[in-house]
Amino acid sequence: MEIIQATTKSQREAAYQLRYEVFVEEQNVPVELERDEHDETDAVHFIAIQADNVVGTARIIRKGTAAKVQRVAVAKSHRGTGLGRSLMRHLMEFAPSMEGIDAIVLGAQIDALPFYEKLGFVAEGDVFDDAGIPHRTMRYALES
Repeated sequence: MEIIQATTKSQREAAYQLRYEVFVEEQNVPVELERDEHDETDAVHFIAIQADNVVGTARIIRKGTAAKVQRVAVAKSHRGTGLGRSLMRHLMEFAPSMEGIDAIVLGAQIDALPFYEKLGFVAEGDVFDDAGIPHRTMRYALES
């Protein structure tokens, strides 16, 4: 398996297709909320590829002095394999290369809190609703 930055239109389209399957089809996120203005402007997209198939994806956007991880999705066939952890570690290694970033933040689905805690993220604030799914903000401080 290889994790790369999705720099071409076809790579990003493959990432969007996986996100559609995971968020819209599996989790019933309204289709109009799945894509946003960041996708084609300021988001840095990553994909995990195995046997020429995109099996994982995530993106990072700048939010002040934080790198915000969003749209983390793993194909159903690859869940429980460590792919999600590898994808997140890749993003955690990439984030410090973004000028002026001092933390990584994300909105974690409540069910995924233990996954992110094992990676060193700390939950903060109250539970909030995102696309009908309860989430909490999580933060990972970068060493300066």
